[in-house]
Amino acid sequence: MQLDHYVHTFGHYLKARFGERVHKLSLAGDFTCPNRDGTLGRGGCTFCNVKSFGRDAGILSISEQIAREKVRTDRARRYLAYFQAYTSTYAEVETLKALYDEAATQSDIVGLCVGTRPDCVPDAALDLLAGYQAQGMEVWLELGLQSAHDKTQEAIRRGHTLADYRDAVARAHQRGLKVCTHLIAGLPGESHADIHSTLKTVLDIGVEGLKLHPLMIVKGSRMAAQYQRREVMPMPLDDYAALAADLIRATPAHVVYHRVSATAQAPTLIAPDWCAPRWLAMQAIADNLARHGGQGSALGQPWHV
Repeated sequence: MQLDHYVHTFGHYLKARFGERVHKLSLAGDFTCPNRDGTLGRGGCTFCNVKSFGRDAGILSISEQIAREKVRTDRARRYLAYFQAYTSTYAEVETLKALYDEAATQSDIVGLCVGTRPDCVPDAALDLLAGYQAQGMEVWLELGLQSAHDKTQEAIRRGHTLADYRDAVARAHQRGLKVCTHLIAGLPGESHADIHSTLKTVLDIGVEGLKLHPLMIVKGSRMAAQYQRREVMPMPLDDYAALAADLIRATPAHVVYHRVSATAQAPTLIAPDWCAPRWLAMQAIADNLARHGGQGSALGQPWHV
């Protein structure tokens, strides 16, 4: 069952724009994070351990990573360079330009996706990204919000607030940049109503794309110790699929879902085990949407392929 029959997926969006499949290549710049380098704290957010994502930083060049990732993926003719690891705007603009240029100047790279925090997007970085977009490239600023509730942000040690997110989105939109916001369902202390409230807040502020993730417990995170003490428990698959589908139905059809779940592998992944198979959650969500209505249906604006 194809998810894009019921969801405005990123894959469908890209194919509509470029007329063919475009593959996203995950890259690691030599970045860190203010929540790790001591600026705001050390050890990262309580759910976070991205060492596996950042394994190439300072070892392989961006061009070398692109070449390797092309071999690892299903073949495509066009690609997006996804600066994924850590906080990929957390450097001087000259450093950012050198890294982004190394990807953007390759003939089969048609766009950039840059993952970062709402409190790490200075105007100079946004101007740089807007410049690539002005050249005709597909550019997405990916902001890790996770929750719109400042109490939750404090509990998971994010180190920023909803106000930081509002400011970052406003300044990105002033430059015509598209924003994809990352949200985590199942954070400690949050109810289903809380994540619905987060979604409504993000939609009210204005957003072009969303990434929805289940809470995962990963090795090396603070939350791994909380899990061992049974202070936090991830959701069962059926619960997550039902919640994700409800959120998707409450999302206007024009908003692009870059992701509706997430995966990790052992030994990094501790729980839930259903996050290891790539398609398990996607199939469960698609099944729910097929039965009860697809994206936008709760708003009377159903998504149609």
